[in-house]
Amino acid sequence: MVDTFVFAACAIAYLAATMFLGYLGYRHTKGAEDFMVAGRKVNPIILGLSYGATFISTSAIVGFGGLASLYGTGLIWLTALNIGVGILVAFVIYGKKTRSIGRKLGAVTFPDLLGKRFNSPFMQYATGTLMLLAMPLYTAAIMIGGAWFINTTFNIDYNVALIGFSLITVTYVVFGGLLAVMYTDAFQGALMLIGMTLLLAFTLVNVGGVTNGFTNLNNLSSQVPAFLQSGGLHSWTAMPDLGSSIWFTLVTTIVLGVGIGVLAQPQLSIRFMTAKDTKSLNRAVMVGGPFILMMTGVAFTVGALSNVWFWDNRSQIAYAAAGNNVDNVIPLYINLATPELFVVLFLIVLLAAAMSTLSAIFHTMGTTAGYDIYKHIAKKDQPSKRVTQVATAIMMVVSVIVAFLMPSNIIARATAMFMGLCACAFLPALTYGLYNKSPSALPAKLSLSAGALTWFIWTVFVHASEAKPLGISQALFGQVTVLGKPFDVIDPLIVGLPVAIIMLIIGILYVRNKGSKPAK
Repeated sequence: MVDTFVFAACAIAYLAATMFLGYLGYRHTKGAEDFMVAGRKVNPIILGLSYGATFISTSAIVGFGGLASLYGTGLIWLTALNIGVGILVAFVIYGKKTRSIGRKLGAVTFPDLLGKRFNSPFMQYATGTLMLLAMPLYTAAIMIGGAWFINTTFNIDYNVALIGFSLITVTYVVFGGLLAVMYTDAFQGALMLIGMTLLLAFTLVNVGGVTNGFTNLNNLSSQVPAFLQSGGLHSWTAMPDLGSSIWFTLVTTIVLGVGIGVLAQPQLSIRFMTAKDTKSLNRAVMVGGPFILMMTGVAFTVGALSNVWFWDNRSQIAYAAAGNNVDNVIPLYINLATPELFVVLFLIVLLAAAMSTLSAIFHTMGTTAGYDIYKHIAKKDQPSKRVTQVATAIMMVVSVIVAFLMPSNIIARATAMFMGLCACAFLPALTYGLYNKSPSALPAKLSLSAGALTWFIWTVFVHASEAKPLGISQALFGQVTVLGKPFDVIDPLIVGLPVAIIMLIIGILYVRNKGSKPAK
């Protein structure tokens, strides 16, 4: 157990710094635009750290780190996509266009950007509605990750832990807006960078260095559980058999689902609109790239190597030691394998990771509910800081309720689901809107609707990971999924995104033949 006094002192210092930065954001937030897009003048270092800290949450460190203990080093491919796609492509291909078009149109939210770009109220409220349906799932996953670590480390009631840091986070979001969120994100990102660097160092010492650690991990191949071997995974240092069920899960759900899904993340896209100019985005890449490398690369490496430490010290693999709960692997490993002072530091790091992403999503949900949806209900097109603040608090309550309802072993899966849905629903339409000089609304509507609908159908009736716990297919058709292997392990993204692209192309061709009026 961690010394309560030491933790209390560190936690008070951390929270004091966080609330002070939140207060600075509050002081510089004068109106609705400041609240929503931070005045469009954010420093590139703050932008890069804020983007990275928002991108990486407890779902990446706890959820995906734990998953790496189960699936091994194959998750490193996700790190490659996170950097190549999530940073380079996101900033260079999407970020610059999003910033320039968003500024030109005066857009203050992601749904507002799509609505104004396509001159379509439908695109605004449909996008907003989808976000409000899906985001609480992702938010709940982040809350669960933080609450598990607090519960494991201090034996504090899980429910109290979950509610406590959610309330702290929502406080500075409600009062300080996006500027407060980005200030605190940058601070929290710096803490995360320090913590993950130390975690990597401790782990390499624990396993005898890089070469010895991975050699021993490879030698543990005979300890890979039977259910993983039957699914195609025979070593934690190699990819699963091509075409096996675990290969499809690893590649389609984890690597592609998250690696591609990041491009259409509303809470990340809005950060591009805060940049002062294009140079700021270029400089932010130099901060965000190394940050993502350290965050995901370390989490996946430590997760895989934790098997070596648990086997050497407990004669168990990590998954078994954690009670067959991958979400508990990293918290347990930190508590047992690292110095007590580091456990305290890493708890602060996990709180920072959770709060940085939570604050971004709370802000995104609040602005979406308080502006994009509210404007169609109240028939008022003027952003209201007060309405947005109330909406943010309401969405926090909704997210906490969802967290209480979600099962265990859900963090990584919920993250991949959210990102996959965003890619299917928003990515083709967003790309079309950014790179077509006169985009029409019809192709975007078809793409968004078809992509989202296909994702939902595949999730509910075909993809076993979701279809089985939901039970809808079982109730209606008497079977867990309506399609068998390999379809039941192919992620909805792999089906939904191509359908969305095809419908976008059909819409463009139809508009071109009919000569429909393009968006302004």
